[in-house]
Amino acid sequence: MTVLVPTEDGRSLEVLDTGPVDALPLVYHHGTPQGAVPFQTLERAAAAQGLRVVSYSRPGYGASSPRPDGATTATVADDAADTEAVLDHLGIGEFLTIGWSGGGPRALACAALLPGRCLAAACCVGIAPAADYDGDIRDGMAEENIDEYTAVFAGVEALESFLDIRKGFFGVTPDQVAAGLGALAPPVDRAALTEGLTEYLAASVNAAGRQGIVGWRDDDLTHTRPWGFDLSEISTPVSIWQGSLDTMVPFAHARWLAANVAGAQAHLIEGEGHISLMSRVNDILDDLRRLGGVFSKG
Repeated sequence: MTVLVPTEDGRSLEVLDTGPVDALPLVYHHGTPQGAVPFQTLERAAAAQGLRVVSYSRPGYGASSPRPDGATTATVADDAADTEAVLDHLGIGEFLTIGWSGGGPRALACAALLPGRCLAAACCVGIAPAADYDGDIRDGMAEENIDEYTAVFAGVEALESFLDIRKGFFGVTPDQVAAGLGALAPPVDRAALTEGLTEYLAASVNAAGRQGIVGWRDDDLTHTRPWGFDLSEISTPVSIWQGSLDTMVPFAHARWLAANVAGAQAHLIEGEGHISLMSRVNDILDDLRRLGGVFSKG
């Protein structure tokens, strides 16, 4: 079921809700640039764990309204407020959350800013905050991401010019995903690109571009601004998952997050990449339930 959820500031959020309404909700924060579309790999794993999957397109992606201040002052913390609006609209109280890649910071925001309601959070292959990171977040990235974040650091106009050139990626087909990713998908990730996964990635990227580059632009900018909360003060249980061969988000980011997120439990796995780590989604969800104190499977 897809619905549009209103926010207090007059925007709307495109929300995808799958699974039994009486099951414990799992809020999934998608990557960058992506929109909320059916994700069978995750949905099947969640169903096996007795979980209901709720996801939404962040502002500017899919049918979700852009934020008026997206290019100037919007922060990762704002996405926790949007998550809360979605939960309130759906009548959801407690939940678990998982964020992948660009969604990782959003899972951490829910852990930080919705304590008690958010029972546990998993940050998977998530980028570290540039404003706090010990070093340059681009170190260890493939050339495509180095170029993108170099444009981010150069300012809004430079980033918009860069993304205008890259926006053809929004039309990618499933059989073009691997080529479109280039060096961002090393051999371990290319081997993991099954038909179902390429279909999901293509659909989610296509959804991301329905309003042009605005969602992608604003996502990138929020990654590199202060996030709006203190990682060292998180009280919600958090797990950090990362593969050593990741060329989108370097392994060093996960090590930094594991050292700086209060009480984080790290799963830093040799030989996995950014995409191949998805093969461990059952383990990730099982661990997330354990962290949240949710043991019975429906």
